[in-house]
Amino acid sequence: MQQDALQAGRTGRAGALLKIDLKALRNNYRLLRGKLGNAQCGAAVKADAYGLGAIRVSRALVEEGCRHLFVAHLEEAITLRPHVAEHVAIYVMHGSPVGYEAEFLEHRCIPVLNSREQIAGWRKLAEANNKQLPAIIQLDTGMSRMGLSAQEVQAWLADPDFIRGISLQYLMSHLACAENQQHPMNRQQLQAFTALRAQLPACGASLANSSGIFLGPDFHFDLARPGAALYGVAPVAGHDNPMQAVAHLQGRIIQTREIAAGTGVGYSLTWRCTRPSRIATVAVGYADGWLRSLSNRGVAHIGGIAAPMVGNVSMDTITLDVSDVPLAQLYPGALVDLISATNGVDQVAERAATIGYEILTSLGLRFEREYLD
Repeated sequence: MQQDALQAGRTGRAGALLKIDLKALRNNYRLLRGKLGNAQCGAAVKADAYGLGAIRVSRALVEEGCRHLFVAHLEEAITLRPHVAEHVAIYVMHGSPVGYEAEFLEHRCIPVLNSREQIAGWRKLAEANNKQLPAIIQLDTGMSRMGLSAQEVQAWLADPDFIRGISLQYLMSHLACAENQQHPMNRQQLQAFTALRAQLPACGASLANSSGIFLGPDFHFDLARPGAALYGVAPVAGHDNPMQAVAHLQGRIIQTREIAAGTGVGYSLTWRCTRPSRIATVAVGYADGWLRSLSNRGVAHIGGIAAPMVGNVSMDTITLDVSDVPLAQLYPGALVDLISATNGVDQVAERAATIGYEILTSLGLRFEREYLD
């Protein structure tokens, strides 16, 4: 059995194994693209592709025909640029840090301009280089986070030089409540975006995120920017998840022990067994992104048998009540399912009182990673 745990080129040295199913990722991309009609399907690969590896993920998506990749920071774009073809656009959603505009040209990436200051900086660079520079401009349609307000759009309309030197590729905005299909904010933002676009120079438009794709064709425009759904997170609250699981996390058992009824487990002894029990210690903790809020709430699976997480999550370990698991499956190095197709990222998130996005993006760097395609 120990030999089985070390198969497929795995070293067994790491405390956990994170499998990333690129075939499932590809299938998710195809499903989303298929809903978009004539609109293009980009991809958000920010935060290291939601924790799953931006380089490998981006390559797979580009092979599926994706030509628009979105990251949050310039540094992410610089890291990714050498690994995808030149014809694939990399957009930086936070725009340019002040004074670093020239690095966008050096590394062949495109800013999403969110403020008058960012637009002025990009305009100045275009003038200095005596050429038109591509950009997306974001409009705030009610999320109050980033983008030009309606008042700033009026300032744009009053200034004929506002985007001088800027080759406007898309106007974009971001939906605040799209996962809740009945939320009135969805239509309000759509109407605000449409009204602002009607006043501005003709160009492409992008509004839909993952959940926005499921709101229907009115929200699709020219380019959608799915993120979490690509990685298996449910795009519509209260509905069955049509996406395939991409992340599969397994932790390795360090040791097991028998404890008497009434014995406490873990820091602060927040859990005590009510019967003689068997406890397995697994080499995953909050330093690996396994959230402390899963203390006494999480569930793992061993050979299809549920094993409750008991006691507080530690920095490097969790403890499981494996009293109902056959002893033969509890050898040192045995793999325990923490995120799987039957215990998906959304289910883990619900027990942790958070969202699937946080579970994925919290996954740490100490795991051994295995890409399946």
